[in-house]
Amino acid sequence: MPTAGAAPIPLAGEGSEPISPTSTLDSVSTMAIPADHRADMPTTASQLSGLNRLNELHQVTDLVAPVTNVVPSVQ
Repeated sequence: MPTAGAAPIPLAGEGSEPISPTSTLDSVSTMAIPADHRADMPTTASQLSGLNRLNELHQVTDLVAPVTNVVPSVQ
């Protein structure tokens, strides 16, 4: 029985744009939404930047974690 294999990925030629996963995901996820309401939808890039800001908040809370262990009511 032959083994399964993926189809070869064609290499990008000269003058072609690289594929952007976030823009591709945005276009697929808004495909069923009417054009006049698409601007109201958050983009994938904006949602990912929100996750990055959440990571920044986590870095700040890690800095104050040793102090909050001293005060039991703050935990």
